[in-house]
Amino acid sequence: MSARVFIISPQLLAVLWMLLACFALSMIAAIGRHAALEGLHPFQTVFLRLLIALGLLLPFVFHTGLEKFKTSVFKLHLFRAANGICAMWLWFYAVAYIPIDEQTALSFLAPIFTTIGAFVFLGEIVRIRRVTAIIISICGALLILRPGFSEFSFGHNISVASALAMGISMLLVKSLTAHDNALKIVFFSNLLMAPVALIPALHVWQWPELELWLWLLGFGPCAIIGHFALARAYGLADASFVSAVDYARLPFAALIGWILFSELSDVWTWIGASIIFTATLYITRRELILAKKNR
Repeated sequence: MSARVFIISPQLLAVLWMLLACFALSMIAAIGRHAALEGLHPFQTVFLRLLIALGLLLPFVFHTGLEKFKTSVFKLHLFRAANGICAMWLWFYAVAYIPIDEQTALSFLAPIFTTIGAFVFLGEIVRIRRVTAIIISICGALLILRPGFSEFSFGHNISVASALAMGISMLLVKSLTAHDNALKIVFFSNLLMAPVALIPALHVWQWPELELWLWLLGFGPCAIIGHFALARAYGLADASFVSAVDYARLPFAALIGWILFSELSDVWTWIGASIIFTATLYITRRELILAKKNR
């Protein structure tokens, strides 16, 4: 009697990698918000986040061998880094002004830009169920924010701008996975962005207190895990499918905001989150069924 082999589909693996990325990125938002509340400027926060992550990456790079980090798409890495630093500046500015669950909800606009870009530039087939799931999820995010009923501040505007840059970044990561592995993508990202981030950071520099350094050191593992998992997810499935799972960041952000900052989400946040999760769960299940049929 032969043993039955359990094979995990690429779509399911992409979901698991994306959930890990969602948790890690939510922790980065929490560290950034704590740093801002302690008076650290977002420009300096961005530079330290990149520097610490780069410091943790270098041992893996040297162990692997520098000769293995040659790339044929260096210009694409440069473009991704230029867009990425803008997205990061805007993102950390946003979490300095608004609670992380609200910033996370607004960042859900990013998959709209990713899906449109995947259809236009990558030629991906965007099925009606994906479009429907994204539209329903956006309705859930709008229910959380309730435009016209709650204040739409400077932080919210910055968060919308960061969502546009994040959507472009997701698309570029997807393009890079066709040429380079996840470690190479993360390494080039931090290597190219850190010197650029240093320039504005020097103008607002102040030495953090010891307690804040302990928080900032968390940037390293969270950033590496988050972006490595993100690159792995985009390497396993279509960009428009993976970006739909990105909505799982909201419950993580709300829970972390409550535990660390006593930022209690109201009932509308959780109603909206339930709508988002239901839509994401549905589209994920449908994709897994289709994957099994196509084997």
